[in-house]
Amino acid sequence: MSNTIDAASKGAWDRAITIYLSTLPTPDEKSQVERYFGMITSVSFSDGVFTVYTANKFAAELLKDSYASKLKNCLSLAGVSKPIEIEFKFDESSIPAIVIPKQSSDQQPSEKSSTYFESTMPLIEDYTFDEFVVGPSNSYVHAAARGVTQEPGKKGYNPLFIHGGTGLGKTHIMQAIGNEIKRKNPMAAVCYLTAERFMNEYVNALTSNSIQQFRDRYRKIDVLLVDDIQFMGQRKNFQEEFFNTFNALHQEGKQIVMTSDVAPKDLPSIETRLISRFEWGMVQEIELPSYETRLAILKKKSETIRPKVPDETLKFIAQNIKSHVRAMEGALAKVNVMVQMNPSLPLNEQILSHLLKDFIEKEKTQKKVSIEEIQKAVAAKYFVTMTQMVSAERTASVVTPRQLAMFIARKFTTKSLPEIAKQFDKTHATIIHGVKSIARRLDVEPELRDNLISIISELGYTMDDRIDA
Repeated sequence: MSNTIDAASKGAWDRAITIYLSTLPTPDEKSQVERYFGMITSVSFSDGVFTVYTANKFAAELLKDSYASKLKNCLSLAGVSKPIEIEFKFDESSIPAIVIPKQSSDQQPSEKSSTYFESTMPLIEDYTFDEFVVGPSNSYVHAAARGVTQEPGKKGYNPLFIHGGTGLGKTHIMQAIGNEIKRKNPMAAVCYLTAERFMNEYVNALTSNSIQQFRDRYRKIDVLLVDDIQFMGQRKNFQEEFFNTFNALHQEGKQIVMTSDVAPKDLPSIETRLISRFEWGMVQEIELPSYETRLAILKKKSETIRPKVPDETLKFIAQNIKSHVRAMEGALAKVNVMVQMNPSLPLNEQILSHLLKDFIEKEKTQKKVSIEEIQKAVAAKYFVTMTQMVSAERTASVVTPRQLAMFIARKFTTKSLPEIAKQFDKTHATIIHGVKSIARRLDVEPELRDNLISIISELGYTMDDRIDA
């Protein structure tokens, strides 16, 4: 299938995507949209219609239902003046397949036929080690990732488990591993996908009686890269399948790399035997970047942006946006869009403060209260003591305010799990369980939701400040 697009239309489409991503309020929403947009294989434009080809039917339907209308508006903002339509089609040529070339007549019997393997989800070409900015917060992860590419499957690096907060570069470094291994050995069977995609394929295989094909595909690869492994806890039956897949690959010396928001021991609802295997190799954490690293990242991201972003603008963003890399990228994208729309716009501190007001206010709100202040506010609302708040008492009258305080600390601040766990004298797993418990109850308990709104208002938050990490 040949899906072509002229340079002007491609430029408009790329700008529309940038505009769309810059409007998303939370890092989690941006991450989700980027994943689905990653399922777009190509785009063509003809007679006022953008035809978007996707890697599967599910992606085509989801993109049409959820994103078509807003994408049309973004295309208008990107400079497409005439009426346009967007349609989404399944690109059948993109179906992942294993192709084993026929053995040539001059090949010796002892030689092993090479196998061509197409990754389940496409590796982003720009996610390379050269594009990854190394600093004190991620140097150990970078070194471990480089070690994996030197000798995939080597004991001590297998599996490699990378964990850290949202938007700190876990997906980038994981895909850099895949891209580097493919660069060194183009015939290596490297597979990247999210845990959610992995589980969905497993369910589809069960319902279509194709579980053997599923196993043949994922147990005969050289490198398995699984993003967001924490979501595996949503399906117990899949954990058995992943356990067997993990064992099959590990026993064959095949490399496994995983990412997660939390360390293996803090993964919610994951079987102990799996957690022990995740810790077999190397576990590394990506931490929040320092100012110098943030500025270096922004300089790297701005290299291809036109018109060129002044250094003073990059310094302003690095100084004022500290919570995660995606927030910085979003701020940079917003500045770029505004400059494209108004090239004469002076990027002084006053203008930047106005343009990036939402980003800056969110940072200030997320940083201004301590966990102790949250605990005190919740304790006062529910008439419990601070001692009860951090105790092991399990009565409902104490558990609810304790978990609500955990929820606020996790969802309305940028405090890390270790920080929250320490303040409550609890384990990471207990914090995660408490946050999930409150999240479920908020949808069915209006009084609990009203109490939450009242408490966060007293603390200076609004519901718009929630971080869906």
